[in-house]
Amino acid sequence: MAPNLFSGTGLAGSIVILRKTKPRKRKKKVLVMDASSLFRKGRAQNFLDPEHAEQIVGWVKAFKDVEDRAKVVTLDEIKEEGWTLNISRYVLPAIGEDIPPMPEAVAAFREALAEARAAEANLRKVLLEGGWLE
Repeated sequence: MAPNLFSGTGLAGSIVILRKTKPRKRKKKVLVMDASSLFRKGRAQNFLDPEHAEQIVGWVKAFKDVEDRAKVVTLDEIKEEGWTLNISRYVLPAIGEDIPPMPEAVAAFREALAEARAAEANLRKVLLEGGWLE
């Protein structure tokens, strides 16, 4: 679930659905889902709107892989992961296309750092000339 949905905590919630009986095709399988991006941002708290809940319930009912959202894993796969149900072991969020290649990111960081240092030097000059710094 998304973070800050529940009053008094900014942590993301998790829902675990346990069934005593399962359809045969779902036995020894688990649906792991990441619905952390389904929410409406609020000022003090985020909200799960009906359309978000419908989307989540639809994925649960379908019990199928959904790219970057849900994956049906076997108990053997979970065993290979040391029995962890950490969502990121099975479902990875989409990597945005807006993420630049590493060399571009480093160059942009260096440019921003140089601009910040120049602004800091200018501020220091203004403060010294104004008599606010000695």
